[in-house]
Amino acid sequence: MAGSPLTVGAVLDVLEHRYPPTTAEGWDRVGLAVGDRAQSVTSVLLTVDVTPQVLAEAVGLDAQLVVAHHPLLLRGITAVDAAEPKGRLVIEAVRAGVSVYTAHTNADIAVDGVSASLAETVGLVDTRPLVPSAHDPAVGAGRVGRLAEPLTAGGWLERVAAALPATAAGVRLAGDPDRLVRTAAVVGGAGDSYLDGALAAGVDAYLTSDLRHHPVSELLQRDDAPLLLDVPHAAAEATWLPVVQRVLRDGLPDLDVTVSGVRTDPWTRHAASPTANPHTTR
Repeated sequence: MAGSPLTVGAVLDVLEHRYPPTTAEGWDRVGLAVGDRAQSVTSVLLTVDVTPQVLAEAVGLDAQLVVAHHPLLLRGITAVDAAEPKGRLVIEAVRAGVSVYTAHTNADIAVDGVSASLAETVGLVDTRPLVPSAHDPAVGAGRVGRLAEPLTAGGWLERVAAALPATAAGVRLAGDPDRLVRTAAVVGGAGDSYLDGALAAGVDAYLTSDLRHHPVSELLQRDDAPLLLDVPHAAAEATWLPVVQRVLRDGLPDLDVTVSGVRTDPWTRHAASPTANPHTTR
C-alpha cells in the first residue's frame, strides 16, 4: 500500500533479488543475522564488517539496518555472551533495535558484485568472470579484463593505490615494476586460491588480497607467471558499497542509505623496510 512504512523485509527483498542467497557458497552464512523482517526501517548503513564502531555509527545515524559484506556469525557462536566480542555485538544490536544483514559470496560473484566493482575501480574494461558459473556465464568468481591503456606495473600500482580507500598497509607488487600491463584479473577478498586461474587466463597481472608468501614465491618462478598485486582486503571490498547504495536508492527511493565512514581495515600503522634485502649475499 502506498505510504506504508518500509520494513527490513522490503529492503532485503531488493537485495535478495539482486544478490540471491541461493548463489552463496555452501559454507557461507548470508542473510539476516540479527533482527526482524517486520521491523520498520527508514535508514540503512552499509559496511564491509560489523564492528563496535560501525554499530555506534548506525545508532548515531538512527539506522535500523546494517548491511554488511562479511558475515557477523560466519563461524557461529554457541552462546550470546556479552563477555565475548560477537555476543556483545549481537546484544548491543538487539538493544539498539538495529538489524544486521549479510551479502557475502552471493555478492562476490554477481554481475555488479564485489569483483566487478573492484575491476572497475582499478581501471579494467571489457570484463568477464575469471571463473564463470556453470549455471550463468555472466556471473562467477573474479573478473578478467584489459586496462583502457597499457601501463607499467609500477604505474598501475600507483593508480590502484590512489583509487582504493587509504590503508596503513598500502598496495604491494610482486614482479618487475617496468613490465607492461595490458590485461589483468582481479578477485575481491582473499584470492590466492585463484592463482592457478589467473595463470590459466594468461593475464599480465593478478590483483587480489591476502596473498601468502609460499604460493606467491612459487608462482613467480614460472616463466609465464603474471605480476601480482596484493591489496588490503577491506579496502578492495569497500568498492562495492556505493553499488549497493545505488541499488537500494533505485529500488526504494524513500530509504536513506549511507556508506559507512568507518574504515574496518584492522591495521593502523606501516613502517617501510629498507629497499635492499639485508639477507641477500653478494
